[in-house]
Amino acid sequence: MSTATELDQQTIETVKSTVPVLEKYGKDITSRFYQRLFHKHPELKNIFNQTNQRIGNQPQALANAVYAAAANIDQLETILPEVKQIAHKHRSLNIQPEHYPIVGENLLAAMQDVLGDAATDDIIDAWEKAYQQIAQVFIDVEEDMYQEVQQTEGGWVGYRDFTIVAKEKESDVITSFYLKPADGGAIPTYQPGQYITVKVDIPDLPYTCQRQYSLSCRPNQEYFRISIKREDAMGGQAAGVVSSYLHQSVEQGDIISISAPAGDFVLDHKTKPLVLISGGVGLTPLTSMLETAVHSQPDRDIYYIHAAQHERVHGLKKQVAEISEKHPQVRSYVVYERPEDTNQCDKTGYVTLEWLQSILPTKEASFYFCGPQPFMKAINQALATWDVNPDDIHYEFFGPKGSLD
Repeated sequence: MSTATELDQQTIETVKSTVPVLEKYGKDITSRFYQRLFHKHPELKNIFNQTNQRIGNQPQALANAVYAAAANIDQLETILPEVKQIAHKHRSLNIQPEHYPIVGENLLAAMQDVLGDAATDDIIDAWEKAYQQIAQVFIDVEEDMYQEVQQTEGGWVGYRDFTIVAKEKESDVITSFYLKPADGGAIPTYQPGQYITVKVDIPDLPYTCQRQYSLSCRPNQEYFRISIKREDAMGGQAAGVVSSYLHQSVEQGDIISISAPAGDFVLDHKTKPLVLISGGVGLTPLTSMLETAVHSQPDRDIYYIHAAQHERVHGLKKQVAEISEKHPQVRSYVVYERPEDTNQCDKTGYVTLEWLQSILPTKEASFYFCGPQPFMKAINQALATWDVNPDDIHYEFFGPKGSLD
């Protein structure tokens, strides 16, 4: 990968001197950046989830990334794991090198807008050099990813039409879509936990929408499955445009365009026990891991824990129960916050550390969890309190990367 050693020392020192400013004003800068970007390039709205824009998740995630890049501008290799995680999303969204100058122009302008006179010519010049360096790191990593997927059997770059061969309601809010290539060609294998990007044109919207959804079944040579929660309007927040459209307007036989599987939240190949903890629709990547592990790691002890508000919103319940019944190495548990029938769950309320310790024989395990951010914060805190090895803790954010601190 490219490194920041190509930057002169004065540039490095100037960029590093802005770290305290970015810590304080980073989100203001990135919020202004998106305003400018969408005003000047409305065609790029299709790349970003506008709900995440409205609630501030996307600007905060970008602010965190810019801060990390500035703090490590003299050793960008230290943030390579974060770069690769973002690059997976970029490859899935078909981000191209020509997008980066547009981003750079508007990001530097946003810095000037927010910081005013504090954004001196020296600072802007240094950040322009630094941005070019950072952008090249992303371009290089993403180029490798594009080449890899292109060379994978059944793989493709960009978007490919798939036919919805089945649509199954899993709960009051979750529906599964089974997808096969419209061209009848092969599909690539993938790692359990990965996702695809769905691209759809929705009537009355002036731009194409793209959303990323986890694959919810184990890899196979026949089809992909995505299990999507319909995001209803609540608390003043608008309903999910794409999820509502897919639930209400897309039917078996229809065609949608998707990108090839991507993502780095994937199942390990260790022999220690596997603990999968999902909340709500966070079950989708973990169900894929469960289905895969029982076949590829038949001697591995597996504990699957799912938390939901109640049984009517619990998706893929039948599939997990059948796996648990068929494979003796699997133990599954259900936690409902407000069950309508307490006989339908193993615990009422929430997943707690005390309860986890009562059902798990050891903390020496690989822990994977996914779900709403408050849920993930609680699980992460419980595992930290239990002193679980951080290397054994894995989680995935739906949407822009947040913080569990």
